[in-house]
Amino acid sequence: MATVFYTARKTIKNLTNGGNVLIVATALALLVVNLPFLHNFYNSLWTHEMALQIGNFNLFSHHGEPMSVMAFINDALMAVFFFSVGLEIKREILVGELSSFRQALLPIVAAVGGMGIPVLLFVLMAHDTPYSGGAAIPMATDIAFSLGILSMLGNRVPISLKIFLTTLAVVDDIGGILVIAIFYSTHINYVLLIIAAVLLGVLALGGRFSIQSKMFYLGIGAFIWFLFLNAGIHPTIAGVLIAFCVPAKPVYAPKKYIKTIRKNIGYFADVDDEKLDSRTILTKDQLNWLKEIESASDKVISPLQDMEDSLHPIVNYLIVPLFAFANAGIYFGDLQFSALFEGVAPAIIIGLVAGKFIGIFLFTWLCIKFKWAPMPEGTNWKQLAAVSMLGGIGFTVSLFIANLTFTAGDPYTSQLLNNSKLGILVGSFLAGFLGWLFLHLTLPKTEKA
Repeated sequence: MATVFYTARKTIKNLTNGGNVLIVATALALLVVNLPFLHNFYNSLWTHEMALQIGNFNLFSHHGEPMSVMAFINDALMAVFFFSVGLEIKREILVGELSSFRQALLPIVAAVGGMGIPVLLFVLMAHDTPYSGGAAIPMATDIAFSLGILSMLGNRVPISLKIFLTTLAVVDDIGGILVIAIFYSTHINYVLLIIAAVLLGVLALGGRFSIQSKMFYLGIGAFIWFLFLNAGIHPTIAGVLIAFCVPAKPVYAPKKYIKTIRKNIGYFADVDDEKLDSRTILTKDQLNWLKEIESASDKVISPLQDMEDSLHPIVNYLIVPLFAFANAGIYFGDLQFSALFEGVAPAIIIGLVAGKFIGIFLFTWLCIKFKWAPMPEGTNWKQLAAVSMLGGIGFTVSLFIANLTFTAGDPYTSQLLNNSKLGILVGSFLAGFLGWLFLHLTLPKTEKA
């Protein structure tokens, strides 16, 4: 249990800090796209071609055509994001909140409600309209943004409430992944898909036999990503499947690691203190002792934990902010005020603000009232209601699904995409502000020691 809480605290801290960078990237995108002297530069920036080429083979190509910068961000870098999500999901299933059915049940049930009710409200509002295909847009919860809001309240927030929201968002991500896999795969090339499946089988065998080389998974994984991209399956799904193949079991148990370190450090006891104090070239024996300690340190950390830890700063401080900067740029010059009250934007806003709140809180209430799961320790119904509102911060995955739904092409579809972004931005802001306000009013006025 102590390990679970330590891991949860570390994850929450990483995502919280990333949420602050995400806010800055979003504000910067809105500023740059609406400055007259930077507007054209911002739009043209994403149309440049990307290439990673050996001979005639370009890894960053889709059906023989080079990827644009925007496509590279959305299809390649976001595959890394979903790879990181896949690692997190696997860890949560093995040793985290999802490892115990009783612990996991409440956030799972809450997430199901938080996905289902917003979709239902959107469908009711968008029935028989050109934007009815965007029903999945308001189903997402942005873990970095929502935890960023919680961080503003410091230690007043019970750790159990933070873990509840984190686990809910992880389950939410699983739902988003399934939606992308099922509804955004078209014109499937089964030959390429079979080859990708064979390579995934190789990775799965590697994981089964505890192959520890990270390059083994990343190298083969890059080709699986390329095959998915060109087979008609959205490439971000490849990132998740590859993550599930990465082994969670290290070579050494901690006890063996400690024994190895003590043995090699013990060799230094016979070396003169004067030689140890001086900074000089190590002897061959000393180098070998330290190399063995270094090797043991690598073998006591599983590839899954090592990759997840290494990717957190890259994903939180580079990939997700870059995605936000590229996709959150709403040009207000083309918008009319009425867009907030008619069309796709209000359907998304109501889905995120009302739908997520009703879905998460109602399903949480039912789960606790029927005694299927206990209320998170140290919390009350008012605090759970506030966190349910925070679940309406959709942002990253909502933007991602909006881009898949309304692929910019003709002017009408581009306008739908722009209005969708407006709905996501306004809905996420309202959910975040109301969630923060409710928590501020219901949490203890002083921080816990």
